[in-house]
Amino acid sequence: MATVLNINSSVRTTGSLSRQLTAEFIAKWRQAHPDDVIVERDLAAEPVPHLDEQTLSAFFTPAEQRNAEQAFAAKVSDRLVDEVAAADVIVIGAPMYNFSVPSGLKAYIDQIARAGRTFKYTETGPVGLLTGKKVYIVTASGGVYSEGPGAGFDFLATYLRAVLGFLGLTDITFIRAEGVALGEQAVADTLAKSRSAIDELAAA
Repeated sequence: MATVLNINSSVRTTGSLSRQLTAEFIAKWRQAHPDDVIVERDLAAEPVPHLDEQTLSAFFTPAEQRNAEQAFAAKVSDRLVDEVAAADVIVIGAPMYNFSVPSGLKAYIDQIARAGRTFKYTETGPVGLLTGKKVYIVTASGGVYSEGPGAGFDFLATYLRAVLGFLGLTDITFIRAEGVALGEQAVADTLAKSRSAIDELAAA
């Protein structure tokens, strides 16, 4: 039995392709792995606070030395870190906003990127601690950015690969719904391709 952490970051609670496809992925996963535990994290319904001075100070203060304000500020991050550390599989719905990730997802990553908790510094450089997990990332974008002239504008996939890899999450598969602003046929084609990938990956 595995624990699957499902993270949605679209600010749209209706009409979101990334949410729709992520839900389809989870439904297929449940069919193939009925005993797995699914943990839901919705960054629109329950926004994660952006970093502030108090929280950052708490991160660099040993838990036993934190004052009351620092202890309170670190609670959200501690809970999120415990949650992601306990997951065996992570499914992230990440629509592309202005060539990158939604600000809510960036805030979430800032809360879980913790020295000593999710990565550590060594004499040979930083080492990620969230190892041995599989990550699926479902993206949706108006244009095509996986290849062609738009590839240089894809700061979503490059950022997520880099920052999640830094934390030890290196086994990442992207499921892309691209070109959804390019007409009905483009939408139909990309959804068919995404659903084919979901059918194959969720059943693995």
